Amino acid sequence: MRHRLLPSLSLPLMLAPVVAVAEVPSVAVDIPPVHSLVARVMGELGSPDLVIQSGASPHGYSMRPSEARALSDADVVFFVSDELTPWLAKARASLAADADAVELMEVLGTLHLTYRSGPTFEAHHHADEASSAHGEEHDEHGGHEAHADHDEHHGDHDEHHGDHDEHHDGDHEAHADHDEHHDEHHDEHGHDGENPHGWLDPVNAHTWLGAIAESLAAQDPEHAATYRSNAQAGQQELEALTESLSARLAQVQGTRYIVFHDAYQYFEHRFDVPASGAISLGDASTPSPARVKEIQARVKQDDIQCVFREPQYNPALIESVFEGTGVKTSIVFEPLGVGLPLGETLYPQLIERLGQGILRCADA
Repeated sequence: MRHRLLPSLSLPLMLAPVVAVAEVPSVAVDIPPVHSLVARVMGELGSPDLVIQSGASPHGYSMRPSEARALSDADVVFFVSDELTPWLAKARASLAADADAVELMEVLGTLHLTYRSGPTFEAHHHADEASSAHGEEHDEHGGHEAHADHDEHHGDHDEHHGDHDEHHDGDHEAHADHDEHHDEHHDEHGHDGENPHGWLDPVNAHTWLGAIAESLAAQDPEHAATYRSNAQAGQQELEALTESLSARLAQVQGTRYIVFHDAYQYFEHRFDVPASGAISLGDASTPSPARVKEIQARVKQDDIQCVFREPQYNPALIESVFEGTGVKTSIVFEPLGVGLPLGETLYPQLIERLGQGILRCADA
């Protein structure tokens, strides 16, 4: 087991005879929103290590040596799903085969939605889109199911390549032919199946807090009560945020907007603020000319108020496509918390920022 000493106890241990002390698990996570949820549960006991650098796309990524070490040292790995990060399955198999791997989209009680087809969406999209396999209901969340048997994803660690190398500096490992990998990944990340961006539903996040606490409690029974107490406090905070944002967004239902890529369906579903379409597919790949043309037609047809931008992708695309249309294109709407301080407050700030984006668009 690879544990970290409780920080507050490290100094006394240096000054006194060795005694048995509580240890906390080493934890690795995939994306900043999951980091935030895990940090909320761990509290002052420790901090998780982020594997995918803030601002980078999870759909394709090349880990830095320090991130690979964090994965290798982990006792527990929390990640959204193999559909979101197919390359991470191979990395886990190579570097963290002995770690407890918790796939959050497989936690009992998680709402699942399927990808929408085409660049434009129908205005109605509620219960008929939700998968009943896991249920929308959430409870205080007793345990999570451990998600073993990732053998089918195992492969050579050298094969995971990112298509977003602009986010990384010279200390990451060299990888070949990112464009070729992007084409391969584009096929892997299917757009007729499950949409893996489930963290953007705060009710899913509420459920996941409970699962995270139970996983950490199993690894570290001595601090189980702390993990569970922290999770319950975080759940109460999310309940208050969801109630507040629901009331505010109820006043602007019918706002007409286009998103950059189809990542926001869970947020739209939870707060009943459906988008009219997406410029790009769910993996944010470059849209085809035909897709762009259809989006342009939808903007005129439906008198779209806003086209949201994502800072990690080419802003010139939005400017060139929608120049002269009168559509507001200055609002940032992104799913990972780019620009927000990493830590336990990032997740609620992200959900609030998405809500503020809709409210600003309604005033356009």
